[in-house]
Amino acid sequence: MARNTGQAGGGCHETEFEAEVTPLGMQTLIPGVAPLALADRLALLANAPLLPSKPQRPIDHGLFDTNARLQIEMFNQLPPRPPGGG
Repeated sequence: MARNTGQAGGGCHETEFEAEVTPLGMQTLIPGVAPLALADRLALLANAPLLPSKPQRPIDHGLFDTNARLQIEMFNQLPPRPPGGG
């Protein structure tokens, strides 16, 4: 068992946590926190967004075409009004 001695609230407080030996070394178990199981990890991967299998082309057409905004329209001016306000 591992012991954590800390000073909380101005006094000395001793808390005992359970510990286990894993391939990565000694791991402290915190009460109320469950370790991740293989099923939890697989569910997380299954619910993750899909990733493309090949590189995607940029969105450079239609509304997202930034180069089209730099072009001058061929007919961007209104025709002149006839005299007399017609």
